[in-house]
Amino acid sequence: MISKKLEAALNEQVALEAEASFRYLAMASWCEQKTLHGCAKFYYNQADEERMHMMKIFTYINSVGGLAISPQVAHPKQSFKNIKEVVETSLKGEKEVTKSVHQLAELASKDKDYATYNFIQFYVDEQREEETLFQDILDKISLIGTAGMGLYYIDKEMDNIKPAKIA
Repeated sequence: MISKKLEAALNEQVALEAEASFRYLAMASWCEQKTLHGCAKFYYNQADEERMHMMKIFTYINSVGGLAISPQVAHPKQSFKNIKEVVETSLKGEKEVTKSVHQLAELASKDKDYATYNFIQFYVDEQREEETLFQDILDKISLIGTAGMGLYYIDKEMDNIKPAKIA
């Protein structure tokens, strides 16, 4: 049985994952409107991944005797200056999720809920990968630039990023 405090924190994480999924859908739509189809594909894949993260936590809460709550999600930002702002916004969001995941791990450890602590380790590793991915994309944008052919190359680079496999 999970503690009420940890149950509430996990439900908050469900909401963060849902927000991330919808944020990435909005970004995918923006990219499509700018004919950045490779970037759009990347963000659609990210949206799917975040939804799967949300569902994994949602079902975990129920499996350990808690009550998973379907989150209400605020309308995400719909427009951006350029692709660099999109990726910067993505990295900022991932850093917020990382902070929350670390707090969950700390809470599970304090509660001596080692099953939940172990469950959260997937997210600890996943967040490190996500932050690295978005930082790498930003570094490529800085290297390539967004003028002229630079934007074309960024779109092709993002199109080639393979979606993560969810355990």
